[in-house]
Amino acid sequence: MSESPAKTSFWNRVLFIVKKIIKWMLFLIVIIGGIIIYWKYFYTYSEGYRAGLLQKFSNKGAIFKTYEGELILSSVSSTTNVAIASEKFLFSVINKSIVRKFDTIQGRMVIVHYKQKNKPVFWRGDSPYLVDSVKVRY
Repeated sequence: MSESPAKTSFWNRVLFIVKKIIKWMLFLIVIIGGIIIYWKYFYTYSEGYRAGLLQKFSNKGAIFKTYEGELILSSVSSTTNVAIASEKFLFSVINKSIVRKFDTIQGRMVIVHYKQKNKPVFWRGDSPYLVDSVKVRY
């Protein structure tokens, strides 16, 4: 016993509509996922300068080697030029052209320009702060 042509065409239309809805939903999921990934990992949240004592700069990582640094930011200093109230500023460097400069200025007062991302990406470093230039402060 075969189905009537009216029932067959009804189910074909339903199947066509369901396939169309699924395709649009997948398209929207991909677009929204791309926007979320861009916003979380690649959008520049803030940008600015920090000044302090370059305490540490190293190349570290098991698979992806990244350059990581640490500045001591002092808000109050004594008469002997020793920081009394200070905090650490951890950053990553992705620009290979300024890595040599960091290697030669450890222990000196510097000013760095950074871009802050919302979240770090493992191949870019451990910190959401990405430093792209450095100047020695005299």
